[in-house]
Amino acid sequence: MSNTLHLEDIPRVKSISKEDFIEHYLKPQKPVVIERLIEDWPAFKKWDFEYIDSVAGNLKVPLYDDRPISSKLKFNEPHAEMKMKDYIKLLKKQPTNYRIFLYNLMKQVPVLQKDFKYPSMGLRWVKSVPFLFFGGENSKVFMHYDIDYANIFHFHFQGKKRCILFPQSETKYLYKVPNALVARQDIDFSKPDFTKWPALKQAEGLVCELNHGETLYMPEGYWHYMHYLTPGFSMSLRAFPKSVTNLSKAVYNLGFMRYFDNLMRKIAGERWIQYKNREAIRRTHKRNNLSTKY
Repeated sequence: MSNTLHLEDIPRVKSISKEDFIEHYLKPQKPVVIERLIEDWPAFKKWDFEYIDSVAGNLKVPLYDDRPISSKLKFNEPHAEMKMKDYIKLLKKQPTNYRIFLYNLMKQVPVLQKDFKYPSMGLRWVKSVPFLFFGGENSKVFMHYDIDYANIFHFHFQGKKRCILFPQSETKYLYKVPNALVARQDIDFSKPDFTKWPALKQAEGLVCELNHGETLYMPEGYWHYMHYLTPGFSMSLRAFPKSVTNLSKAVYNLGFMRYFDNLMRKIAGERWIQYKNREAIRRTHKRNNLSTKY
């Protein structure tokens, strides 16, 4: 039995005008890879591990690994800390599961803000949160979608990263964990076990590999799974959702869902985590008329 997801390549363009981007990708909410969008940024030539080390080497940064969500940690609480220079040494030396995730390095190192600009693409940018992401060879970011339903421009630097996307219409197949923004974390979307996760056979997604300087546009609420094929890092710029429905979902997630989940972790501990993981299977299989075993 094949264990390959049904994935189509994300369209690629060398460059694109604001008008064409709005018409062909923003309005219909379709992903695209723009290969040469940032070649006029200083970051295009400057940003690599050596440069980040030179401007932020002594800064302590939060690190995440691939351990399952636990009741002992709050929403997005890091698993460890390390000086940036030591983390970069680790990335260069050997594969590691430690990643930097959703980190606003520009706030700590303002000189980096001079190296990029916000593209004029018909979006209202959230300029307070340009996030950086780092990962080691073969490290993976579990399948999830973002709490704020943002339109995201994801710029990759150094190395190669594989990105798998699914629109919200495919949620019914992805074993979404209730009261969370994630799929079951024990699913390897690089090589899924369809015997254990049969609903995934019906999911239809998209895939691309990002190289240095390339930009991936991810529409509002798209599920994404990131696999660092080599050590590297990326930056995301976020824009407010244009859909009123998605904006209301973002407000709910930010104002209620995450606090409710933290409260339940505190009250019920691991029983809450186990309940949610069971429900992810039960609800997915019920929607798709599949037998439920756990």
